[in-house]
Amino acid sequence: MGNDTTLLLGLDGVSVVRVESLADGTRRVHLITADEAARACPSCEVVGSQVKGPAVTWPRDLPYGERKWEFFRRKRRWWCREPKCSRKSFTESVAQIPAGARGTTRLRQAAGPRMRDAGSTVVQAARDLHLSWPTVMDAFRTSAREVTGAPLPEVDVLGIDETRRGKTK
Repeated sequence: MGNDTTLLLGLDGVSVVRVESLADGTRRVHLITADEAARACPSCEVVGSQVKGPAVTWPRDLPYGERKWEFFRRKRRWWCREPKCSRKSFTESVAQIPAGARGTTRLRQAAGPRMRDAGSTVVQAARDLHLSWPTVMDAFRTSAREVTGAPLPEVDVLGIDETRRGKTK
């Protein structure tokens, strides 16, 4: 089931339990964690062995098709039994839906290029992707660093059009 989920949604580490159609046409996708590595404590990396309790999240994702969809993710909270670890409990986390995130990683990654490459404003990108203004602006800064941090190509020949000599007439 996890492989089908990855092919359909592109979200590694989660599986679809079921999909339901709501009265307004929204598709609600019920997800569970399918990756055993998600049970590892983020601080000490010791695998949790005792469940503390359930946790439910509603992570947002990129729009797909004409009908709205929403994710309903059930995950577990684990006790960290490592005596030297300062973290007492933690929730399951996968790369595409990190712990504490209100949206998928790919949703956040899509916000920056939408402004950088497509010329969208912060407000328009936030409306289109259902994100907050600060989240979109932070994604744009990250995306812009990819461009501004890249080395410039070396100049082989400097032509007359790139320089000016003397007074303009």
